[in-house]
Amino acid sequence: MNILILGSGGREHTLAWKLAQSPRSNKLYIAPGNAGTELTGTNVPVSVSDFEKIKCFVLENNINMLIVGPEVPLVEGIHDFFLNNKELRDIPVIGPIKNAAMLEGSKDFAKEFMQRHNIPTASFRTFNRNNLKEGINYLKSLNPPYVLKADGLAAGKGVIICDTLEKASNELKAMLTDAKFGDASSKVVIEEFLNGIELSVFIITDGNSYKILPVAKDYKRIGEGDTGLNTGGMGSISHVPFADKDFMDKIEERIIKPTIEGLKKENIKYKGFIFFGLINKDGNPYVIEYNVRMGDPEAESVIPRIKSDLLDLFEGIANENLQDKEIETDERFTAAIMLVSGGYPGSYEKGKKISGLDKIKDCIVFHAGTKREDNTGNILTNGGRVLAVTSFGDTMEEALKNSYRNAEIITFEGKYYRKDLGEDLLI
Repeated sequence: MNILILGSGGREHTLAWKLAQSPRSNKLYIAPGNAGTELTGTNVPVSVSDFEKIKCFVLENNINMLIVGPEVPLVEGIHDFFLNNKELRDIPVIGPIKNAAMLEGSKDFAKEFMQRHNIPTASFRTFNRNNLKEGINYLKSLNPPYVLKADGLAAGKGVIICDTLEKASNELKAMLTDAKFGDASSKVVIEEFLNGIELSVFIITDGNSYKILPVAKDYKRIGEGDTGLNTGGMGSISHVPFADKDFMDKIEERIIKPTIEGLKKENIKYKGFIFFGLINKDGNPYVIEYNVRMGDPEAESVIPRIKSDLLDLFEGIANENLQDKEIETDERFTAAIMLVSGGYPGSYEKGKKISGLDKIKDCIVFHAGTKREDNTGNILTNGGRVLAVTSFGDTMEEALKNSYRNAEIITFEGKYYRKDLGEDLLI
């Protein structure tokens, strides 16, 4: 089978790494890919949003399956583009159609969906620039801290948590009237703050049945002790100790099943990953957000724990017989430590030479923001999040120790990583 993966980050390298292990995989392409994906397949210089160029490549290279990594092409309708084209419609796409991708593409849509189907989530209201005054009054009715979410996609930066009413009011004005996040903040969801510990739960679904993947905990803040600005993710851990059978049963009964049934009731055909961003509040799970793709950096700790043939599972999605497939997981822990560029998530420099990749051992390195220099062959930094170092361990502490040991070996100018991952789970 010839496969095309869309994307260029750590998630896509992880998917490529896993799919390359399948005996059914023939030719594997990644568009546009990075310096890591080229180790498992062939990089293609095509943008994830250039649907016409994607179409040409798919037809010219006899692609049998398209796997969509990031959310943007899903929200833009890449799956619909394939379904509506007679030359492409029989090629399966792993990723939801556009109206299903609204679960991530619009925070307001997602919250309304949860409300319709009695899925536990924080109370909320949505505002635009025309009812800004009402929004400020609603803030006054809440207790701090205040949670403001840009309705649309904002590259993971559209959620702001404010400690004071004054700051929250100013941020609301900046989002609605000053377009702080562009069109993404033309509407803003204000919601009740839920105090608890977060976790990420993933399923794959063919629209009818589903399989639950290993659970993960990611770390979004740049600073240790969960301080500083939000990032795309500074690392992840899988298993999550508090996600025992009883807690997972609550998640399945109260959240996963109602989500699948809700999509079916609304005639929304969903094929692909669903990422449930959850919070454990006093032993009960609540939904913070939906994502319509695999998480990143969670992919780098979750996918290595999947022992089953991932391509076989994807075929189950495509053929709508996922219920007949088995998913086997590695019972060991994994820890993925993200190495980032100095200055991230603010401004940072690219093009820094990466050294030490030939000296690591007992770990897997997934590339996120890297490229290979044409004239020297050196691997250079090419993004804020650069590399994820993933290790296995019989305990969480062992997995973390292995990853941190290798994280020290890899060097590039300005390298930074959090050294406190997992400490909140050891309390």
